[in-house]
Amino acid sequence: MKHVKLIGTAMAGLALAGCTVGPNYKRPQVAVPDQFRNANVAAKESLADQKWSEVFRDEQLTQLVSKSLEHNFDLRIAAERILEARAQVGIVRAGQLPAVDGTASFTANQSAGNGASVLAPSQRGASYTTVAPGVSWDLDLWGRLRRLSEAARAQYAASQEGRRALTVSLIGDVMDAYFGLLEQDLELTLSGRAQAAAEDGLRLTKLRRERGAATGLDVAQAEQLLYTATSQVPGIRRNIGLYEDQLSLLAGEAPQAVARTAKLEDVPLPPELPAGLPADLLARRPDIRQAEQGLIAANAEIGAARALLFPEVTLTGFFGVQSRALGSLLDSVAHEGRITPAALQPIFHAGIRSGIQLTEAQQREALLNYQKTIYTALRDVSDALVNHDQLRAQRIEEEKLVAALAATVNMANLRYRGGLDSYLQVLDAQRNLFLGQLTLARLRLSEVQAIVELYRALGGGWQP
Repeated sequence: MKHVKLIGTAMAGLALAGCTVGPNYKRPQVAVPDQFRNANVAAKESLADQKWSEVFRDEQLTQLVSKSLEHNFDLRIAAERILEARAQVGIVRAGQLPAVDGTASFTANQSAGNGASVLAPSQRGASYTTVAPGVSWDLDLWGRLRRLSEAARAQYAASQEGRRALTVSLIGDVMDAYFGLLEQDLELTLSGRAQAAAEDGLRLTKLRRERGAATGLDVAQAEQLLYTATSQVPGIRRNIGLYEDQLSLLAGEAPQAVARTAKLEDVPLPPELPAGLPADLLARRPDIRQAEQGLIAANAEIGAARALLFPEVTLTGFFGVQSRALGSLLDSVAHEGRITPAALQPIFHAGIRSGIQLTEAQQREALLNYQKTIYTALRDVSDALVNHDQLRAQRIEEEKLVAALAATVNMANLRYRGGLDSYLQVLDAQRNLFLGQLTLARLRLSEVQAIVELYRALGGGWQP
């Protein structure tokens, strides 16, 4: 028995002192610029450092985002995937520990009444009860199980980063849909104003025609402006319904109306949009962090595959007691124990080398995916910066154009009522003003959404 304990202790020490084959992970060096392209100012501060509720201080938007973060189906599915990955870690880690099984047996022997020979007297029947816990342990001498555990932990971390990336995307989607809804409200208001102006113009034109100061052509032209405005309304109402349905689904609810009182033209815009430093993206963007965890897992899989080239050492044993009577089993002095180490050396397995090549190719693929994710993030930020700057400049110029068009409408109406011009000039001026106002509304939406896109590109929103 003493020898059995010594053997077990020695084998356990050998397992703990075993080496780990395969490459150890080291974060690859990826060249990133010192400053984002199209960034106006190089600053360490970043828009992504702000909480999502502080980027646009809108109470109704805050409520929509909060509800979506709590009830969104995709986020809840991602949370379950995290639990699945954590359970997988436990399953893989269990392979590094000994497995203990209990066995119990009952044996009854009964011999013939006469002995087999004169030298073998007759024997009476005998029965024995045996209870013996057995132990089996795969000694991880080459680190295969440790590498598999390392890969499982990386996949678990990747699932957490995936949920954070989904959080960033969800916040951006809710903001985009909310501001899109406000923009459609503005278009509906503009269409109502244009319709009211067209109805007044048509009423005036018909009155002038009755008095002989206008023609049938003037009446037909006045009707064109009215129908230009009214034809926009069904499409706007359709878009409003689609945006409300989208926001309802993002919030994990059945399609329903979305309450709002804010106006797009009153949305407060951040005074500055600092992008921060490109190197910070590696720690801030969840998709980059997720890609790196995938690389860590792929790197660990190489070691697990290489370890199959070495002997697999298994330690099995049991220690039990035996008694003729079940009641005296615990008082029995009949003990039996055995520890059996066994080694299995692969000699010819055609798939082992291919398995190593497979994991090495997967590691290279994961490395390329990690590098691509970083440069995609840099592009996202650069695109968002140039998009916002140019949309802002375009919006400012469009505001000037709308002001000029409004002045043109006033002058055209005065000239028409004074009999200096036909109604065609009024129609053109009012139609150009209406279309210019619609363009301005859409530019305002694009500018706000460019800020949302920059916040998303910088990886903001998932931090507690």
